[in-house]
Amino acid sequence: MFIQTETTPNPNTLKFLPGRTVLEGGTADFPDRDAAGQSPLAARLFGIDGVTRVFLGSDFITVAKPDETDWAVVKPLVLGAIMDHYTSGESTMAAGVQGSSAAEGDSEIVAQIKELIDTRVRPSVAADGGDIIFQGFEDGIVYLHMQGSCSGCPSSTATLKHGIENMLKYYVPEVQGVEAVG
Repeated sequence: MFIQTETTPNPNTLKFLPGRTVLEGGTADFPDRDAAGQSPLAARLFGIDGVTRVFLGSDFITVAKPDETDWAVVKPLVLGAIMDHYTSGESTMAAGVQGSSAAEGDSEIVAQIKELIDTRVRPSVAADGGDIIFQGFEDGIVYLHMQGSCSGCPSSTATLKHGIENMLKYYVPEVQGVEAVG
């Protein structure tokens, strides 16, 4: 098994591409070891000293480390853990647990915002090892949650304000601004 790695705009995260499906039908963010119980893969990665966050996408895994930890130490251990996971035959998520996905019954404006995020924003954010989740739309403000390498990335504020906000305002006149949450 060959696992590719890619750098991300966030120097404390790396994107790992195992060449197979990681998670079908959504994404899953594990901000700490306690949340990893829902995923055997995330739990295995949190077993590595220096792993602080795990994000699972459709075909990639983003792993975060603290500033003081060197990727030269952590990266080989992460590669080994990913390989061990896939050779074990375990599923990525625990039985009955799924990743996040879109909700039914949205208003026309919310549906349009989600469609724009899914088709125009999410692919480029995923290319950097992250994801962006719609959290709500209230009083003209779109609330978004950045995950994976985007969480804590120095350039995520610029991405939100200059890229996503401008695009949403252009296509959806009801949008007055974009704010990051959680």
